[in-house]
Amino acid sequence: MNTLRTSLMLLVAVPLVALAGDKTPAKAGKAAEADCHHPPAPQAAKAETPAAKAGTPAAAPAPAPAQDGWKLTRGEPIKGTQALKLADVLAKPQAHDGKSVLVEGTVRKACERKGCWMELASDTKDKSPGVRVTFKDYGFFVPLDSAGSQARVEGVLKVAELSDSRAQHYESEGAIVPRGADGKPREVQLVATGVELRR
Repeated sequence: MNTLRTSLMLLVAVPLVALAGDKTPAKAGKAAEADCHHPPAPQAAKAETPAAKAGTPAAAPAPAPAQDGWKLTRGEPIKGTQALKLADVLAKPQAHDGKSVLVEGTVRKACERKGCWMELASDTKDKSPGVRVTFKDYGFFVPLDSAGSQARVEGVLKVAELSDSRAQHYESEGAIVPRGADGKPREVQLVATGVELRR
């Protein structure tokens, strides 16, 4: 009798837990994006941990696996278009402004609070500007310890001027924010639809 009761409770509880995660309206995430640099954790992400695949909501990004050779995918699968050299994109970013691109590089820095951005560079020891990667509609994040990983990122590239407060926020998290001759912070950004990380 206890086994039957337990089974019935699980049949009711599991769908309720899954439904509870889907009640946040899409507009709430956009409002959080506008008000805060660190919006709430995304509702769904692909290639999650086994617990997330089983329907258990994840509260925060899990640390990346420690073993060598791992591959972690977030967002949509990479479509397999020809990858551009990161150095070429950084040399002439205006040529790619507003276009969908696939770039490869090393994760120099990642947001250490929620994993909601990462910075790609050709060389992690180099202090030259990189590409700041954010994630489309804050639909997925990367592990907090992504720095040092090799990344393939697909998404829309743009050249953006940052507000001083946004630039200071990124710099407080260890990011390198380039400034033009006029002193205004500008950077090359990529809003990713898909990310692959590998160590």
